[in-house]
Amino acid sequence: MSITATVENDAIKLPAGVHLPDGTTVRVEPLTEPSSESFGKRYAKFIGAVKDAPSDLAENHNHYLYGTPKRNP
Repeated sequence: MSITATVENDAIKLPAGVHLPDGTTVRVEPLTEPSSESFGKRYAKFIGAVKDAPSDLAENHNHYLYGTPKRNP
């Protein structure tokens, strides 16, 4: 039997409907290599994507998303 699963929070997540008994020995082989790019490089293409954002959006994003008080008004 061969199953393709994913890793979430350092745990192997089996597809829906697949159940293995506790104690089952399995072999895990990554099918893809983890990205070696830094977070900044992976998401650099989004820099400047929002044109009409407030100048303090990065620092006060919770204020704009959830209405919390601004950190530095």
